[in-house]
Amino acid sequence: MRGSVLSVPIRRFDAGESTEDQDLLAVEEPLQIRIAGRNISITMRTPGNDAELAAGFLFTEGMIRQASDIAGIKCADNEVVVSLNSGIEIDPERLQRNFYMTSSCGVCGKASIEALESAGCTILTRKAPSVSESVIISLPDKLRDAQAVFERTGGLHAAGLFSADGELIALREDVGRHNAVDKLVGRALLDGLIPLSEHVLLVSGRASFELVQKGVMAGIPVLAAVGAPSSLAVKTALRFAMTLIGFLRGNRFNVYTEAARLS
Repeated sequence: MRGSVLSVPIRRFDAGESTEDQDLLAVEEPLQIRIAGRNISITMRTPGNDAELAAGFLFTEGMIRQASDIAGIKCADNEVVVSLNSGIEIDPERLQRNFYMTSSCGVCGKASIEALESAGCTILTRKAPSVSESVIISLPDKLRDAQAVFERTGGLHAAGLFSADGELIALREDVGRHNAVDKLVGRALLDGLIPLSEHVLLVSGRASFELVQKGVMAGIPVLAAVGAPSSLAVKTALRFAMTLIGFLRGNRFNVYTEAARLS
């Protein structure tokens, strides 16, 4: 991934010996997302797939409903300018409310869930997919094997989109879990694959409300995380009938909601 890794000089200490060496770091830079001259968001991200990130962010935050809302996306250094088609407008006041209520600081659980409902989220179908226990426990290794930048730096989160039978469909890496998910959702949106009603999303680290929100917006019925879910993540998954899995490590995992999807 071009621009995602930076080599820096270091002094390495090992068993009382010190040597000069080079180390690889994951790049972190700001990305400004703009629409019609209006600043929509600034997020710290790993450069790469910026158009996907912008599209996914606008979709998972409820600012656009479909790919056809977008007329064009232009990427420059640390800036993405999105053009919307005629008749598609963003209400600045609603935008302000949405950011406040869906922030990861968890200002108010009830308000956050209501914001999702007002953005058009509906309860996910409980009929599909059926995912086996063996598939779930196989996902972390598949994700790790595909993480090219993590292997070089050790400094990135990853999000992987899988089929119900465990095939890796797409993977994105970023310094932020939420950015990695937005990149995945943005790619699916631009490819006309939303809703992702037959897929499983795996994220490195913990499962926050924000990640559940993005999964629900994309219609993803199963979200698995290597780490722990937050209380608001569980409440939101329960409200929208998402299967939420946490502590997926080795042959173990916990299912917090909608365990009936597992076979």
